Amino acid sequence: MAATTTAVYDVEGMSCGHCVGAVTEEVTAVPGVTGVEVDLETGRVTVTSDGPVDADSVRSAIDEAGYGVRG
Repeated sequence: MAATTTAVYDVEGMSCGHCVGAVTEEVTAVPGVTGVEVDLETGRVTVTSDGPVDADSVRSAIDEAGYGVRG
């Protein structure tokens, strides 16, 4: 069984529940992602997976939702 991996992204531009839903939907669709937790107040998106997930794929998913990743 693979170890759970967690990555945190700082996302800019989110301001409401719709933003949270859009980011969650897009990032959840990235292959290997098993969970997404969005903290609207801080802009942090925590992504869990059963193994390493391509960071560029997660960034692209966040971009597809209409938001940007800081850093």
